[in-house]
Amino acid sequence: MASHGESIIREPLITGKDITYAQITNDILRPVENKPTKAWWIGFTVASLGALLWVVAVSYTFWFGIGAWGLNKTVGWAWDITGFVWWVGIGHAGTLISAVLLLFRQNWRNSINRSAEAMTIFAVICAATYIVAHMGRPWMAVYSLPLPNQYGSLWVNFNSPLIWDVFAISTYFSVSLVFWYTGLLPDIASIRDRASGITRRIYSILSFGWTGSVKTWQRFETVSLILAGISTPLVLSVHTIVSMDFATSLEPGWHTTIFPPYFVAGAIFSGFAMVQTLLLVARKVLGLENYITMFHIESMNKIIILTGSIVGVAYITEFFIAWYSGVEYEQYAFINRATGPYWWAYWSMMSCNVISPQLFWIRKLRLSIPFSWFLSIVVNIGMWFERFVIIVTSLHRDYIPSSWAMFYPTWVEVSIFIGSIGVFFTLFLLFIRVLPSVAMAEVKLLLKGSSEQAKKKVLAHSHVDPAQAEFYKESLEKFDSVEIADYAKL
Repeated sequence: MASHGESIIREPLITGKDITYAQITNDILRPVENKPTKAWWIGFTVASLGALLWVVAVSYTFWFGIGAWGLNKTVGWAWDITGFVWWVGIGHAGTLISAVLLLFRQNWRNSINRSAEAMTIFAVICAATYIVAHMGRPWMAVYSLPLPNQYGSLWVNFNSPLIWDVFAISTYFSVSLVFWYTGLLPDIASIRDRASGITRRIYSILSFGWTGSVKTWQRFETVSLILAGISTPLVLSVHTIVSMDFATSLEPGWHTTIFPPYFVAGAIFSGFAMVQTLLLVARKVLGLENYITMFHIESMNKIIILTGSIVGVAYITEFFIAWYSGVEYEQYAFINRATGPYWWAYWSMMSCNVISPQLFWIRKLRLSIPFSWFLSIVVNIGMWFERFVIIVTSLHRDYIPSSWAMFYPTWVEVSIFIGSIGVFFTLFLLFIRVLPSVAMAEVKLLLKGSSEQAKKKVLAHSHVDPAQAEFYKESLEKFDSVEIADYAKL
């Protein structure tokens, strides 16, 4: 909870003047209660066409088998597993923002956690579809879980990386879904109290009888902290398990202990980039500039710098360890990545993931909304290339030169990937139409201490060090939702 005695030098987390609790509710619920805008319909139409393409491509795969893909005897993992790992990585930022920042009492999470959590749910759904499709016989997916049968318990093969993924993804999805929905309860109750007719009935059922009593809030905060504590290890464990799909093999380029921390850093890197991609558009289209401020955008850009730098160090470490190991197969695997037939993918990865995030050291670029949005897309393109490089370039030239082969994707694989992006955005656009994209209850906690108007009162009626007051005013120049002229009167 925000302190009423917050330092004046801290930048506000809510901007605008004459903001009230009622106005926060009205601003955040406007997209839910009003008819969809033209921009929403355009986005939903495009996303739905992408989802339709996904249905066609997946149906084609199920009908003809994974022989419809470009896989061959040498490259048995390719575009599909690349997409799977990419989507799992994108889902990481939601849990990090929601759980880890909650435990560390970082109040700037309050405006962005709801959309990030929803992004996690939808990204994991997209990732799970790749696992089912890659099984070849999707109707057998149910046997990835231990099931009772007439011969006793039918246990799965726990030595299989596929089973590790099933347990990791199902656990991650379940906990994230419960955490997300628990945080929604007070906001769903607010929609219920403002609605009428069948809409009120639906939201009444979804709110689980929320009353807003003191006891209810006490239990809500207790459950939120417990779920945050459970979710935090998942930030590290889920992508660690995904990385062990590769690291536990003997394949050159995969058999390395750096993969778990390297994959986790990369997942957070791509996850925050996707949060930026979504929220920079949402704050403008939904009119949420007062609640998703330049402070939030700059903070996420700083995390992108940090995690991008960690990923860059991991790339360099991989090359050093390959050289230091003295294993010629390992050395060749990395030389082949940089200079072989797939050199273009490797250097695209390096440019997008290592070089481009360093541009955020320049403050002007870090505070530029168009540049931040563009670079968030560049980062996710680079992270897709990273997974492609790790998977395909390590497989296409193995120990036996006579088995060397090139992988070329078919239209089916490309359509499934593009279609999965359509599914993701379709789900997200539906989400912002039926549920608040910003956590109203949590944002309201910041109004009395961390809002711009609260700090104005401190400047006007309290004894404040002039140097601190000047420092605070200078920090407001970067906010696109602050009227600097108002401070001349104080």
